[in-house]
Amino acid sequence: MPEYRRVWVPGGTYFFTVNLLERKNNNLLVRNINLLREVVRKVRDKHQFKIHGWVVLPDHIHCILSLPQNDSDFALRWRLIKTGFSKKLQKTEQLSESRIKRGERGIWQRRYLD
Repeated sequence: MPEYRRVWVPGGTYFFTVNLLERKNNNLLVRNINLLREVVRKVRDKHQFKIHGWVVLPDHIHCILSLPQNDSDFALRWRLIKTGFSKKLQKTEQLSESRIKRGERGIWQRRYLD
C-alpha cells in the first residue's frame, strides 16, 4: 500500500485528481454535471474555498483550489463533495459484499498526487 503525504497548510492551494472507481467506458461525471455543480456549490457555501481551475472529464476530475487563511481541511471538502454527489445518484453499480457491509458506494477511487 502506498504511503501518501498530505501537507496541511492553512490558506494553501491544492491540486487534486479524483477518479471514478470504474473508469472504462464510464461517463458518469459528464452525464451528471449539473448534480456535481450543485453539490460543489453547496459545499463551498458552507466551507469556503476558491476554485482556480476545475476540469470534469467523463471518468475523473482535476481541480486546483485554495482554502481560507485559517483553514487547512481540504479533506473535509472532498469528503462532502464525494458523499453528496454519491448519495444523490441513482444506485445502479454492482457492489461487493464488503462495500455493502460498510454502506459504501462503488463510485470513487482514492488517488493523491505528491
